[in-house]
Amino acid sequence: MRRVVCPGSYDPVTNGHLDIISRASRLYDEVVVAVLINISKKSLFTVDERAEMIAEVTKQYGNVVVEKFHGLTVDFCRERDIPVIVRGLRAVSDFDYELQIAQMNHQLAGVETMFMATNPLYSFLSSSLVKEVAQYGGDVSGLVPEPVQQRLIRRFSQS
Repeated sequence: MRRVVCPGSYDPVTNGHLDIISRASRLYDEVVVAVLINISKKSLFTVDERAEMIAEVTKQYGNVVVEKFHGLTVDFCRERDIPVIVRGLRAVSDFDYELQIAQMNHQLAGVETMFMATNPLYSFLSSSLVKEVAQYGGDVSGLVPEPVQQRLIRRFSQS
């Protein structure tokens, strides 16, 4: 079985993330979306909420599973015998950063990294920007799936 991991914080998952996940799901037998538990970073949504949202918006793919993890992505891969990490690239600046990580991952554990160019529709998109726009009542309907948009609205209406 050909397996791949798509790691990230997904706070929240965006249409750009889903583009990469869906394209990976057509290339691999199983896509593991690994949701990072980062206790040092203040997240809008808990890791459980983020995992639930991803599971909800990827259920139609059939070969996507969602797991939570902390630590190094290569350790996650090694423990699950996953040989490839998929990363989306929005711009050249992403490549500069991601290349160093990919080389380190290969050095540490022999894990390969496959870079996917992001759909140009989402080249500007980041979870941080989505949160900022949603916080001020902006329309994020074309940026995130509907269930995520509803959770953003509820979360910011509570604060």
